[in-house]
Amino acid sequence: MKPAKGQLTARGVAIGCVGCAIITAASAYTALKMGALPWPIIFAAIISLFFLKALGNTNLHEANVTHTIMSAGAMVAGGLAFTIPGIWIITKANTVDWWEMLIVALAGVTLGLVCTVFMRRYFIEDAELEFPIGMAAAQTLKAGDAGGKVGKQLFGSMGIAGIYTALRDWFGVIPAMFFGNVPIPGVAFGIYNSPMLLAVGFLVGTASVVVWFAGAIIGNFGIIVGGSGLGLWDTATGQGLASSLGMGVMMGCGVGVILKHILPKALSMIRSGAGAATFGSTPSGTSRTNTAPTAGRRRMRLTAGIIACAAAAVALLLCIGLGLDPFASIIVVLLAWVTTAMSAQSVGQTGIDPMEIFGLIVLLIVAAVSNVAQAQLFFVAGIIAVACGLAGDVMNDFKAGHVLGTDPKAQWIGQAIGGVLGAFVAVAVMFVLVAAYGADAFGLGGSFVAAQASVVATMVSGIPSVPAFAVGLAVGCVLYLLGLPVMMLGLGIYLPFYMSFTAFLGAMAKVAYDLACKRRRAKLSPEQAEAKRKAQDESGLVIASGLLGGESVVGVLVAFASVAMGLAL
Repeated sequence: MKPAKGQLTARGVAIGCVGCAIITAASAYTALKMGALPWPIIFAAIISLFFLKALGNTNLHEANVTHTIMSAGAMVAGGLAFTIPGIWIITKANTVDWWEMLIVALAGVTLGLVCTVFMRRYFIEDAELEFPIGMAAAQTLKAGDAGGKVGKQLFGSMGIAGIYTALRDWFGVIPAMFFGNVPIPGVAFGIYNSPMLLAVGFLVGTASVVVWFAGAIIGNFGIIVGGSGLGLWDTATGQGLASSLGMGVMMGCGVGVILKHILPKALSMIRSGAGAATFGSTPSGTSRTNTAPTAGRRRMRLTAGIIACAAAAVALLLCIGLGLDPFASIIVVLLAWVTTAMSAQSVGQTGIDPMEIFGLIVLLIVAAVSNVAQAQLFFVAGIIAVACGLAGDVMNDFKAGHVLGTDPKAQWIGQAIGGVLGAFVAVAVMFVLVAAYGADAFGLGGSFVAAQASVVATMVSGIPSVPAFAVGLAVGCVLYLLGLPVMMLGLGIYLPFYMSFTAFLGAMAKVAYDLACKRRRAKLSPEQAEAKRKAQDESGLVIASGLLGGESVVGVLVAFASVAMGLAL
């Protein structure tokens, strides 16, 4: 079956690839700098529709496939950024070759792509999960197609944030931190002077950021300041307890995902496996058993053969390229199927993809059953994190395509193009950043907090407080099962306080913006008020996305320029 005409186009691929390179570079920088990575799908959807309309007539399907290409590399960058810097954090040296990072990225991309072929029908059609990010992308494309000038707002906010970042990081005329000299033992207090982090707080959602900030209060002022003030432990011990508790809570969230969403549906997923291994959709009101069974079986056998060959190629690549023993390579490939299913289920129900947690789970399993060197354990976590990140992005895009009626094969080809391109771009950006800033710039005390990679590094090198980690694991699992945003709580406990505080201020800016917009709509009719509300929500989303993208892009350009000029940042 060929992709439907007018969906996967040459101009769409060109626009998607340019956007993919920019968004992937910005995402790598964002993930390392902020310890978080908002989904870029809505941002990519807006950009895709804008440029396609500028070039002439287009349709929602072409825009959907184009934004699929554009957003694919972001989660590849996230998977690498959330794991590989752990090696630099432990060794304080750049001991990873660029080609090793590229093998990790390409292996993860391949596994993510082949797994989504198998999973698409179950998660998108049979399970009918919400996939809130994918739904939002579909609605954004519909709204953008109906009208609205977003280009001026988007590029204007990107330009402002970019200039601001250059003045701060390149020219040094703007401080990086406000109130950073407030003397609170053990607490990195301050307001990070970052349009990007404010935008993250604006975009993530007020309730989630409040939980994030509550975690920061608990970790910093409850455990570190409060505990040391009461004489229960010293400041250094309090910091170890807080980081261990935060890691445990985030890991508990991953366990909760498995218990709540994966295990109860494992049997039905296996039963649906054969039918899921195709791209075709079943029209409503028809039975699959009535449709060309012989041709269907041939198609399924061909798909299964391609998947088996791809999986075997990845296992061989891991053995030869990364030096993993055959047993460990087989474990990684097999568990990729399990973890990508976990990722799809989590994204479908919550919109959250804890890819590094899934990578860490596989890392621990491999370490327990195989004699693998420390650096190779990070490679294992990176492969799984990339595969899970890409799988989450693919399934979001498939959901948007299902809502709009886009050909899933065209979308999958777009994902493959963007994923492979994103692997090369992400590796280049990370290699340039470590060359520009040095390996000691990564970690909680450095320029790049790399929070998730710090978690992985700590798990590999030794947890500061095993009891605190165990408590966090149990609490995180229970709270997730109760439906609370526990991942954000753990992130707040673990991250430096200034990051959580700045994101909180961004969320408060969202509250103020919503209140101001509500007052402006007070005298309008209900129909006018609703139309105005949608326009105001879109404006806030576009401007915040521009601030995030502007600082991310210029931050990467500053790093590239410093390497080219031989400067130390």
